Amino acid sequence: MKYMGSKARFAKEILPIMLEGRKPNQWYVEPFCGGCNAIDKVDGNRLANDINHYLIDMWVELLQGWVPNEVDKDTYLDIKSNNDKYHNCEVGWAGFNCSYSGKYFGGFAGKTKTKIDTVRDYQAEAVRNVLRQVEKLKDVIFISAEYWNFAIPFESIIYCDPPYQDTTKYNNDFDHDMFWSWVRNKSKLGNRVFVSEYNAPKDFECVWEKETKSSLSANGKCGGSKSSVERLFKYHAE
Repeated sequence: MKYMGSKARFAKEILPIMLEGRKPNQWYVEPFCGGCNAIDKVDGNRLANDINHYLIDMWVELLQGWVPNEVDKDTYLDIKSNNDKYHNCEVGWAGFNCSYSGKYFGGFAGKTKTKIDTVRDYQAEAVRNVLRQVEKLKDVIFISAEYWNFAIPFESIIYCDPPYQDTTKYNNDFDHDMFWSWVRNKSKLGNRVFVSEYNAPKDFECVWEKETKSSLSANGKCGGSKSSVERLFKYHAE
């Protein structure tokens, strides 16, 4: 699924690091599951959480066989302004899969004429991609809660892909200090916790990094790209 900040292109590199030495029946947990572009490549016991309950309800309904209808621009704008008129799964679908670059209600994406005079149907692409992905998520337990407020099985492998600090990708009031304290605590309790970020506090070690370029354009037509270094961190107790 196309999702702002997705780790789809890095999953094959970071998952072997996180899953190394995984014990039989050990849980793999994502407190910020988003587009599920990493957890869909993991087997065994899996738990996916996200604070956006529309997103979680979308995944749950898709797993139960729901197939989304095409959303026109007027309906998209109405869903954006009047969430209560629609099923939660429809809000989640329109918000992410009918928007450019997977940014939640970041601009309507439908049928668009390309530079070579063909028509690209973003929503049809989303349906095909997500329905293929759902096949890989059938045994995942989905919940919606604050990352710090749901039960995580003892000695889990926890992968966190939180809103990045000092970026404009996300519009929220995420408390980064509180988050890093939570990671420390979960690590001390016997879990193996990994965090994707550009930087981390000094008591965390970088276990993987890769330079990359990404476009932050909201409309899919312009914007260029910026270089950054994606990193994977793990708590290193003194």
